[in-house]
Amino acid sequence: MLPSSHVVPMKRAGAAGIDSPRLLEDAFSEFIAASTQLESSYRDLQREVAQLSVELTQRNAELTRSLEENDRMRGALEQMIDSMPCGVLVVDASERIVIINPEGQRLLGVRSARVSRLVDLSQLSRIDFAGLLRKANGDHDIEAAITTEGGKRWLAVRRRELDCGLLKPETARVPVRSIWILRDVTATKQAEQQREAARRATALAEISMILAHEIRNPLASLELFAGLLAEGPGTEHYSDQAEWISHLRAGIRTLSGTVNNVLSLNGESSLRLVAVNLEACVRSGVEFVEPIAEQAGVALSCAAADEALTVEGNEDGIRQIMLNLVGNAIRHTPAGGRVDVSIRAVTAENGRRAVVEVRDTGSGIPGHVMEHLFEAGYSGTGETPGLGLAVCRRLMSQHGGEIRAIPCEGGSNFQLEFPAL
Repeated sequence: MLPSSHVVPMKRAGAAGIDSPRLLEDAFSEFIAASTQLESSYRDLQREVAQLSVELTQRNAELTRSLEENDRMRGALEQMIDSMPCGVLVVDASERIVIINPEGQRLLGVRSARVSRLVDLSQLSRIDFAGLLRKANGDHDIEAAITTEGGKRWLAVRRRELDCGLLKPETARVPVRSIWILRDVTATKQAEQQREAARRATALAEISMILAHEIRNPLASLELFAGLLAEGPGTEHYSDQAEWISHLRAGIRTLSGTVNNVLSLNGESSLRLVAVNLEACVRSGVEFVEPIAEQAGVALSCAAADEALTVEGNEDGIRQIMLNLVGNAIRHTPAGGRVDVSIRAVTAENGRRAVVEVRDTGSGIPGHVMEHLFEAGYSGTGETPGLGLAVCRRLMSQHGGEIRAIPCEGGSNFQLEFPAL
């Protein structure tokens, strides 16, 4: 039984029955119009689908060709990298090795080993790539030495850092961080060593000739005065023995200074630095050359400020510097002249400094000599080995100080500058 709400009065139903043919006709007309519109939209949609299918097919064909071209380019690039005469190492942002070509494997001695990370390559090749990461970047090579079965080999390493942010995500499957170029420079290094050995041999031969000349003269004087002293009391001029002894001491100390210069210039050891009294070291060096000054007839003095100066230095090294500088000043000062040594403290931008100055009244330093003054083997007169000032510069560098020649009239002026404690 239907609910009362669904009971239709007979009179209204009869009235609706009278209008139903017209309503059906209107509804059918609307259905035909909608159907026609749907059919037209369907045909349009089919045309769009067909057009999209054609475009998709074209895009797929272009993509396929692009991928094939990329594969060909990648293959060609790999062939070029593999055939390069230098080692190529490509590393990503996680320090994983993306590419290492055969030459790179050969240079690093990892041809048969499989390496995937930079740290593994460092262990196998014994090259500190982590350290090179901090150094090798840009247009300058960093040299690295490795030991292989064939002997020692030198590599020139250059690294170029890449900005991964400039790469498009769709073109960068792996974010490459850096590219390394490795070149074998063993032959060049060996040639340089051979040239250096030849140069040193030539320089040694030249210095040996000069040393032989310089040592021969003092030795002849030493032999002469030693013979005079050997004659004993009662001989003629024996009363001049004090002068003979002074000459002997001067000759011995000249030879000692020459030998020490050769050892200092060719030695590879570094100085042991401790806190020392600068005035005591300088005075000791000046006193050592007093017999040389007496022999040359040159007055020698040493003056220091009231303030005691302490520097981090080596007593023997400072004495050798003073022997060279004062001996050089005496050599270029005629009899009757003087050499004055002074010590003082100054305050500079880089802190408190101790300055030692050696002035003489000699012939001075010609302008053309000034630029070569501290070069080993260079002598303005050609009468000395040319080692003294070069040794001074090296010893001052080991002391963390500086040496300079100050142009002046009527003699020469050399200044030593030490960091004061």
